[in-house]
Amino acid sequence: METLKELIEYISKSLVDNPDKVEIKEIAGEKTLIYELRVGEGDLGKVIGKEGRTAKAIRSIITAAAMKQGKRAQLEILE
Repeated sequence: METLKELIEYISKSLVDNPDKVEIKEIAGEKTLIYELRVGEGDLGKVIGKEGRTAKAIRSIITAAAMKQGKRAQLEILE
């Protein structure tokens, strides 16, 4: 994985039923990278998980990977 976007894409596509409908938009701020994740209909629950556990795990991985690159990253999961 070279970029955080590729990492998010890989994880998300592994979780959903419709990997071709996974969309990730990268928004670069001054100090933080924001990633907006959209998935196909019916796949939102798979990415969020029970009580948000899957989403929290993905965010933890992204945060750790970003810190290693000296950056800050935030993941927003959109409907």
